Amino acid sequence: MSRLAEYRQLEKHLAEQLAALEAMKGDEGLKQEVAFETKLRALLAEYGYSLRNVIALLDPQASRRAPAAVDTKGTRKPRQVKIYKNPHTGEVVETKGGNHKTLKEWKSEFGSDTVESWLS
Repeated sequence: MSRLAEYRQLEKHLAEQLAALEAMKGDEGLKQEVAFETKLRALLAEYGYSLRNVIALLDPQASRRAPAAVDTKGTRKPRQVKIYKNPHTGEVVETKGGNHKTLKEWKSEFGSDTVESWLS
């Protein structure tokens, strides 16, 4: 993409975002939310409280709860090492997965079920 085309594309996106911003500025719901937040922050400052203090007053158990969004996706148990022993040659293969070169050769030669029976 040429630099001129990239410039025009960015200019177009900027114009779209500015139009969306102007549309939001006229939204009554947004105006009410901004007014509420302003009044709330002024009230908190007047009494010397923070948002944490207010939460602690309204819900004392909130600090003792576990975080709501706990990501358990990356905590997978490690794979077990499998040991295959070829009874024809006496060769031993140790692997954690099925993507082992020698294991694939054995499976193509002797069949998958036969090789799985060599698992010790």
